[in-house]
Amino acid sequence: MYMKKYDTEGHVIVAVCDKNILGKKFREGKLVLKLDSSFYKGDEADETNVKEALLSATIANIAGEKAIACAVECGCIDPDAIIFIEDIPHAQMIRI
Repeated sequence: MYMKKYDTEGHVIVAVCDKNILGKKFREGKLVLKLDSSFYKGDEADETNVKEALLSATIANIAGEKAIACAVECGCIDPDAIIFIEDIPHAQMIRI
């Protein structure tokens, strides 16, 4: 997986994407999932690193089976909040 962290004023944004879908675009009806390298490609990360980063994030964008599994396992994403675009799982998280 690739993971990129953004530290902004008052927020920690984490973008996580499976390696095999990075740089691709998926469409389903009006929905478009564009997994730009400029946004998602940071460092390679294992499950432990991804879970730790998601637990500290205030905002997260997560795409791909492995990335979504990490987010569900650490309790950051409810399985009911996952959408599928061309069978690619995607979810967003915001902590208020």
